[in-house]
Amino acid sequence: MAPTGQPVSRQRAVLTVGEALVDVVVPADGGEHRSSVGGSPANVAVGLAALDHDSRLTTWIGQDVPGRQVQEHLLDADVVLTPGSTDAPRTSTATARLDATGAARYEFDLLWEVGPQDTSTAAHVHTGSIAATLEPGASAVLTVMSRARETATVSYDPNCRPTAMGDPHAVRSRIEECIGRSDVVKASDEDVAWLYGTDVDAAEVLELWGRLSPELVVLTRGGEGALVHLPRRGVTVEVAAPTVTVTDTVGAGDSFMAGLLSGLLDADLLGSPEARARLRSADLEDVAPAVRRAVACAAWTVARPGAAAPTRADLRD
Repeated sequence: MAPTGQPVSRQRAVLTVGEALVDVVVPADGGEHRSSVGGSPANVAVGLAALDHDSRLTTWIGQDVPGRQVQEHLLDADVVLTPGSTDAPRTSTATARLDATGAARYEFDLLWEVGPQDTSTAAHVHTGSIAATLEPGASAVLTVMSRARETATVSYDPNCRPTAMGDPHAVRSRIEECIGRSDVVKASDEDVAWLYGTDVDAAEVLELWGRLSPELVVLTRGGEGALVHLPRRGVTVEVAAPTVTVTDTVGAGDSFMAGLLSGLLDADLLGSPEARARLRSADLEDVAPAVRRAVACAAWTVARPGAAAPTRADLRD
């Protein structure tokens, strides 16, 4: 079941549902602030478009100056906004404060709603982060995930933001509910530590999540690579990360997610109920190319400032 390595047909759309906002990045040395478009789901949508997938985004932005900045960024990236995405009274913002290692700590000013969505033309639906936990939009996201499973596959990245999500005990059940509606789940070691405590065994959490529904669960660990868990096979393996000089980690997890989904779509392990069945019976050899693409995307992103998204040509180079 080897992937073709070719772009998925532009007719097989990937719909991402979640926040798009304007990030203000504050360097550790107090230097000049830089403004850019962000939001984890929006970054994933841009990453998928960069990898030649038909990428669409359902979000909640306004017709203000930041909203126009978001729209221009998505247009340049070849991401299509779905109807109703620009009806918000204002556009959300986030301040990313970098430490000396380039790691980012976020502060948010957020609005999030989502109207009725037509998922019938989507081969795959992705969501996560604040959009799946912040009401009133979060309940609608759950509905979209459930309805999408009838005709498409679904992925989820909790991408926990403590300053926006509040107490971990308050959102853990909602996050696990989202996991239970997903075929592929990607999280970071920081997500797991915040949700379950720093003493928890990450591999045990992956096994727990695997019992909820997903056919593939991946845990990213920064420079230490990733853990890949196939629940049906009962196996968990480590994947090493390449050594790179880190500029900052903004968007690294989103780039990993885009690369993972891209690889699985190319391998026909996502994109339809039939693809879900193939993923269910897949082994490590089947999913390894997608994981390698994900690792390569993240490594490319951390070597550059901001949430840069690589193309297929960038990865070949």
